[in-house]
Amino acid sequence: MSQQAIVEKPTVAEFADRVREQLIPIVSRFSYFAAGVSLAEDDIKEYLEEPVMALPPRLRDALPEVAVLLVPYLKRETRREGGTAVSEEIVCFDEPDRDQILDAAVTTPNRVYLAFGVKGQDVAEYHYRLFHRLAELGVSRLGSELTEPFSNIVREELSAGVHGEVDEESWELKRALRRRQKRYHRRTKGFTQYARQALTDTLSLYLHGICCDIDIETGPRQLPSRHLRRRLELLQAICPPPGGYAVFPEDLKAIEEAGPPPDAPVV
Repeated sequence: MSQQAIVEKPTVAEFADRVREQLIPIVSRFSYFAAGVSLAEDDIKEYLEEPVMALPPRLRDALPEVAVLLVPYLKRETRREGGTAVSEEIVCFDEPDRDQILDAAVTTPNRVYLAFGVKGQDVAEYHYRLFHRLAELGVSRLGSELTEPFSNIVREELSAGVHGEVDEESWELKRALRRRQKRYHRRTKGFTQYARQALTDTLSLYLHGICCDIDIETGPRQLPSRHLRRRLELLQAICPPPGGYAVFPEDLKAIEEAGPPPDAPVV
């Protein structure tokens, strides 16, 4: 589908419906479509193949069919419908002057579409948003297998007064929970919401770290490294990385010394 073929600005849902027969496979359960952006072979590898191949097999098998849509820009528009304000995510080929967003998701009975506005965005920012969306799906799909042991960890952190979090959203929920609740043995709505967001943020970091060489943000809001490592070790035990990939520096060193496995996946 060319940019010229799209006369009006479609919603992400409309755009996904239009391109569903033109999706290009990446690996099992993953496909993509790009419109209005030029992707060389190296770009396809960096934006699509490498992130997908780095996903833990346990997680990838649990995910629904996923289609990644790469477009120049996305924006959010609000319209009135019967006196009610309705927000919609719109695909744009010209840079919007306001209400620009970087990603959006649409769920259909057969597939989840993840749309990203990539023009002018650093690839590291795109990777972060891609893995965060995949982490959200993973938390929903793996359910109690992930949430129960992770909730036990954050409950212990809260009881011990451990400061900080992995990302801003879980940090704000943690602060709000601490203002309302002093004991954490009860599974309150606030605790459940915080624990789920903390898991999503930590899983996002875990996936990003398997794929890419990233730096952990330092600062007064950051979770202390020993507590972060304990979380990552839990995720590694439940969803180990694929062969040839590592989570921790010592694992990477061992892989480099051993050389690539004979059955390393080829895209």
